[in-house]
Amino acid sequence: MAEVITMPRLSDTMTDGKVAKWHFKVGDTVKEGDILAEIETDKAVQDFESEVNGTLLYIGTEEGDSSPVDSVLAIIGDKGEDISSLKGGKATEVVSEKKEEEKTDEEHKTEDKATSIEKTTAEIPAGVEVISMPRLSDTMTEGKVAKWHFKVGDKVKEGDILAEIETDKAVQDFESEFNGTLLFTSVDEGEASPVDTILAIIGPEGTDVSGITSGGAPKEASKPAAEKEKSTEDSKESTSEKTETPSADNASTERLAISPLAKKMAEDKGIDLKTLKGSGENGRIVKKDIENYEPKAGTSTDKKESVASASTSPAPMNFVQGEDSETPNSQVRNIIAKRLSESKFTAPHYYLIVEINMDKAIEARKEINSLPDTKISFNDMIIKATAMALRKHPQVNSTWKEDKIIHHGNINVGVAVAIPDGLVVPVLKNADQMNYNQISAAVKDMAGRAKSKGLKANEMEGSTFSVSNLGMFGIETFTSIINQPNSAILSVGAIVEKPIVKDGQIVVGNTMKLSLACDHRVVDGATGAQFLQTLRTYLEQPLTLLL
Repeated sequence: MAEVITMPRLSDTMTDGKVAKWHFKVGDTVKEGDILAEIETDKAVQDFESEVNGTLLYIGTEEGDSSPVDSVLAIIGDKGEDISSLKGGKATEVVSEKKEEEKTDEEHKTEDKATSIEKTTAEIPAGVEVISMPRLSDTMTEGKVAKWHFKVGDKVKEGDILAEIETDKAVQDFESEFNGTLLFTSVDEGEASPVDTILAIIGPEGTDVSGITSGGAPKEASKPAAEKEKSTEDSKESTSEKTETPSADNASTERLAISPLAKKMAEDKGIDLKTLKGSGENGRIVKKDIENYEPKAGTSTDKKESVASASTSPAPMNFVQGEDSETPNSQVRNIIAKRLSESKFTAPHYYLIVEINMDKAIEARKEINSLPDTKISFNDMIIKATAMALRKHPQVNSTWKEDKIIHHGNINVGVAVAIPDGLVVPVLKNADQMNYNQISAAVKDMAGRAKSKGLKANEMEGSTFSVSNLGMFGIETFTSIINQPNSAILSVGAIVEKPIVKDGQIVVGNTMKLSLACDHRVVDGATGAQFLQTLRTYLEQPLTLLL
């Protein structure tokens, strides 16, 4: 009988797993104990053994894909066995239902809107133009009508400022692209509506638009009619040009026909309005004329003016446009984002910062490293001092629960290690009982295996306190987010040579800043300060660690 293999829970915080590699393919014979696949959890990549014998009949999650814990990972059974009821049916229905549930309100709105558009477009009377709420910025999702410049029943011409639209960034003038009577407005001043929903309707006076006022047809639905109107206007304009060409003197005395927005745009761009030919009604200059403007070679006077303006204006700069790229989130990155967000938004963080004189610690390290087969880092010394300080301040070595505080008997220090996918925290168990050499060897081993994803899940569990060190990158001070379920994390900065006051004299000294982030539910300010005071003593007087 076929056995359904589900995605295993390989760590206490794992919610779904990613298949890094399959060691068998469908049709292969699998034995109990064989490494079936490599599963990437939120902490590491682990081998997953088969617990049954048989033929691999089905793979539910392909390499590189993820699936939730307890979902179907594979099916093993007798060769040729019918497993359609195990891999399909209910499981498929659940997935489809889940996908339907996961649809956002926006997607449902889009579907409803698409249906509404199809229905509304078919009912648009001839000559009627539906104006949609425009997308005036790349991040705009809805627009607010700050002011209407026309009311229902008014005559509107192409290029007229129809309304002032407030986006998420600014208030912008919105021009009409059509001629006609304003028949309908869907949004009152001060109100907002989503992008691409009906904003207004323009058409022949007296047209009944009650059949489309509940829809949301976009401008695209009415473009063909607009284009026909435009071509008709263009033909009329060309005919009028042939039959009535005013003299230059008359043109100069006539008032220039231009929309307010087009005039402002022309002034901003330094365009001579006399060189422009309007495409609007009766030759009126509108917004698109400014946008499509291309300077043409003119008379010698024009050339002199252009040379003069060029000498006073900066030369145009040509930029090489970069290309955006995307990197799919790894399982580790997703879990880091989830865990740190939960920590930051649930634990009330506060921070204590202290500056430590490291002169004696530097001398002690030199002496220790002069011993045969011994080489320790400042980080090793800090971990040792931290573990000893935690022994004296057990409240810092605690975990918050909803109805109690757990004071841990063991001191397990998590050491933050950067990896290509983000950050992992291998744990030094009973760090207070380890000597410098043991701490150094353990940190080097686990840091190396962390970068190659060779750590086991149990090597990253059970921490009671964490240390994050960015001093090797020259960072003098920073604060960290608590690695829950810990109640505190120590951030270690760089050792800096600077003037200090010693015995009333200014001398050169070596200092280092430590920042302690605490969960105020567990560690009070005085408790955190006393812990840092003890830690300072251990680092400034290294011999006290031997007491």
